[in-house]
Amino acid sequence: MMEMNDHITIDPDIRSGKPCIKGTRITVYDILEYFAGGMSEAEILEDFPSLTHDDIQMVFAFAAARECRLASNLAA
Repeated sequence: MMEMNDHITIDPDIRSGKPCIKGTRITVYDILEYFAGGMSEAEILEDFPSLTHDDIQMVFAFAAARECRLASNLAA
């Protein structure tokens, strides 16, 4: 099972503490924006060869977990 911490990091010294793909300055938001703009996973991986399919999957897992936390806070 993949661990989110193996793929997503938050460091205040990198991109102002935005969640990034580990070992890069590429944020979770960047990847989500690329998808929202119509890019496919293959296109993203071609543009960023240091990324992997697992990195992309963890972006979605991170975003889903964050959305779940926000929804829980609103319901409370």
